[in-house]
Amino acid sequence: MRSLFSIQPWAALTAIWLTCQSGFAQTAAELIAKGDAGDRTFNAAEALKSYLPAEKLEPKNVQLLVSIARQYRHLMAKAPITKEKLRLGGLALNYGLKAAALDPKDSDAQLSPAITYGKMLPLQGNQAQVDATPRIKTAVDKALLLNPRNDSAWHVLGRWHQSLANVGSVKRAFGEMFYGELPIGTNAEAIKCFDKAIAINPHRLRHYVELGRTYAQMGDPANARKYLLKGLSMPNTENDDPELKRLGRESLALLH
Repeated sequence: MRSLFSIQPWAALTAIWLTCQSGFAQTAAELIAKGDAGDRTFNAAEALKSYLPAEKLEPKNVQLLVSIARQYRHLMAKAPITKEKLRLGGLALNYGLKAAALDPKDSDAQLSPAITYGKMLPLQGNQAQVDATPRIKTAVDKALLLNPRNDSAWHVLGRWHQSLANVGSVKRAFGEMFYGELPIGTNAEAIKCFDKAIAINPHRLRHYVELGRTYAQMGDPANARKYLLKGLSMPNTENDDPELKRLGRESLALLH
């Protein structure tokens, strides 16, 4: 017969091992909740520490994929060099495209690639910009068809029109000669989009700042100042708000 002295150490070690395993084996829901906490505090790296293991458990969780894409965009914004920004943007885009493919009826999933394309656009070469521009429009149109009250989608569409309206005729003609035809966007359409975004969600400063920047681009300083000051007076509630306010202050300083 084996003595209690030979059995008890193994029993104790087994109990410790089981305790450790139960402590480390978190469910996807628990990991997502921890990731969400990091997301709310704009700590993308911390959020990904939980989101990525959760993805291993639930690789087809569309909202999780959208959240992961958002964290990579946040890291992209803070990256110090263009090469790293594009690498992180590529990761965000892959997760967004996967989410969009998994659920063609989810508005936020369809919008995710459009947001990432837009973030990457200023960092890319002319050909990549021409190729990405219609993809943004296609994705945002899908998002709005699924949910006409998606204020983020109206905002992205407004930025799309605003950016294209700023392409001069000479630059457009030269670009199209070498890289392909660019879609047409107008400041008037951009204003309509930002107005709709504000009507749906008046609590996001991004809508006001970009509306003000559009009026500034049109040469309407009174309305530009009105909406820029409104956006700048609002508290920061989203990861990109400090950068948007910086752009807003730059636009305001250029008004006559």
